[in-house]
Amino acid sequence: MEVTSQKFKIRAGSALVNEGLQHALRKSRGGFVDKRQQAVDDLPQFEQLRSRAVDVKNHVLANLDKYLDEFERNVSAKGGQVHFASTPEQGVETIIDICTQAGAQRVAKGKSMIGEEMDLNDALEADGMEVIETDLGEYIIQLAREKPSHIIAPAIHKTRGEITELFYEHHQKYGLTERVDQVETIVNEARTVLRDHFVNADVGITGANFLLADSGASVLVTNEGNGDLTSSLPRVHIVTASIEKVIPSLADLTLFLRLLARSATGQEISSYTSIYSGPAKSQDMDGPAEYHVVLLDNGRSMMLQGEYREMLRCIRCGACMNHCPVYQSIGGHAYGWVYPGPMGSVWTPLLVGLQNAANLPNACTLNGRCGEVCPVKIPLPDLLRKLRHQIFERGLVDRKSRLGLALWGWLARHPKVFRFSIGMAARLLRRLAGRQGSIRSLPLAGGWTESRDFPAASGAGFVASWNSARKSR
Repeated sequence: MEVTSQKFKIRAGSALVNEGLQHALRKSRGGFVDKRQQAVDDLPQFEQLRSRAVDVKNHVLANLDKYLDEFERNVSAKGGQVHFASTPEQGVETIIDICTQAGAQRVAKGKSMIGEEMDLNDALEADGMEVIETDLGEYIIQLAREKPSHIIAPAIHKTRGEITELFYEHHQKYGLTERVDQVETIVNEARTVLRDHFVNADVGITGANFLLADSGASVLVTNEGNGDLTSSLPRVHIVTASIEKVIPSLADLTLFLRLLARSATGQEISSYTSIYSGPAKSQDMDGPAEYHVVLLDNGRSMMLQGEYREMLRCIRCGACMNHCPVYQSIGGHAYGWVYPGPMGSVWTPLLVGLQNAANLPNACTLNGRCGEVCPVKIPLPDLLRKLRHQIFERGLVDRKSRLGLALWGWLARHPKVFRFSIGMAARLLRRLAGRQGSIRSLPLAGGWTESRDFPAASGAGFVASWNSARKSR
């Protein structure tokens, strides 16, 4: 998948004036947030569970090689096969080899962010295979030839009207010639179209939310039944996951499931939690004849010993972007790669190179909400600040920003000059504001005053007020 993160400002500007996108974002805004808050309030031990989850994840990351070896042994013992891929290209090559050996012509695919990271769909189609996304949201954006804009709700940027037109355009070849515009009829039409693909697929590819080291099982958490059909009906099942998804045991899974659904969608538990443990046995009524797990590294092992190790605790719940005012204003596509929002602003520079994504860490107000709601307590604001520091040190900011930051740094190191300058600026702003108390146009602040007034300073600065209060005691 092409990385276009450096065009963030252009994409963000386009998103802000995209009426359809803004309508879709307004409808989704608050839903995830309010439901999550209610679910958290209903579970008094939520904070204790978060702390336990952090301990489990930190323990796994400190012993990742051990747990990956254990997972591989147990998959092999059940008749499956684990394939380790250092790069996305190796992962794609492995999956194409499996599909080729299976004589695959049609692939049914469930939602997988690792599949997106490997740009898997395009690679399979280039090799002559038909790939059908079976998750409703992924299916919608596949018809639109777009990428996911959210890691748990990939088509959140689409309005119902846009989906109606997509289905009308693409489903007529199946004899479905009416425009469907209600949620129920949209879902039923998608189910009708996808049913044939489930039955006739040669290979099913799914993601995995967790990997259980003690049993070699993969765990898929969804609110649709497509994951079970994709994994059990085709002759070959391929699981795609990243190496940090492994956890020790089923007992640990129960902990993470209680955090994941509440953080992601505000549910106590998702509709489907499926555990896959290798190919079908002779006594099984269904299941694949072959079972493969492709584990992608893509720089994660290098992160283990670095200052961004905490990012590997991420369980892909999407809570950070649901609470991010920037994401909620521009959607996910502006971020230019697989992972949007606060977590993407950390992940993308680490995985594709800081020089290719230098805009993203600055796409943040540092309000701290993402860190507050993360179920595994990843200090996202701190990590973003670290990346900003590296961006500045490596000269990856434009000249205007660099000069501005240098001036600010000089003022901060000279407090008397700083206080004098702030006082002068405050008096100037009050004079420009006049009786109305705000400024409608201000040089160097056009991005602000274009859509809102700039408030004048209300009085003395903080230091002057603090000194005055101290003297009056």
